[in-house]
Amino acid sequence: MTDRFNTIAGWVLFAGIVALGGSILSAELFKSHESHGGYPIEGVEAEGGGDGEAAKPIEFYLASADAAKGEQAFKKCMACHNVDPGGANALGPALYGVMGNPVGGHPGFAFSDALKSKGGTWDWATMNDWLASPKKFAPGTKMTFAGLGSPEERANLMAFLNSRDVSPMPLPAAPAEAPADVAAADAAPKPGSGTGDGPQKAENEPQGAAPAPGQ
Repeated sequence: MTDRFNTIAGWVLFAGIVALGGSILSAELFKSHESHGGYPIEGVEAEGGGDGEAAKPIEFYLASADAAKGEQAFKKCMACHNVDPGGANALGPALYGVMGNPVGGHPGFAFSDALKSKGGTWDWATMNDWLASPKKFAPGTKMTFAGLGSPEERANLMAFLNSRDVSPMPLPAAPAEAPADVAAADAAPKPGSGTGDGPQKAENEPQGAAPAPGQ
């Protein structure tokens, strides 16, 4: 009986050791993957995506913005806003003619103190920051929309909002991009700069050598 009890106890102890070892191994594997960015979750855009879009200024996208596509993007906003001339405020302020107007200054709407205190006007840069993340732009805002992660979509939406105005603002030109090889060209040695190009004076050439005829 004692031997049987010892056998059972041994197996129970063994199972516990195996379970503990498996738990430790799983934790280490998870930690390893976490340190390399973790596992991507389908449908969720990773913060600071590596597509390079964030590195380009919004003017790059505005130069080719499509107001028709922006109208489609505005469907995400229609539950709270309208862009009709003389349209009434709803859950959010009416947005007809918003571009170029003061931030938090649309008449008849009760803006949050966070937005009213920002100051300035809705220019391209300001509206881009707002559309990217309202809560980051104005912490404490009543705006519940999380924001648009795509700069191209933000540019299209701004182009649409800008078109809903009696006097639309001109779209900014795309920023000039310097050729990639300019820096390399500047760093390259020039002919005759003493790096082996062109004739060099021989060490044993007489210092008082006569000039060649015709010189």
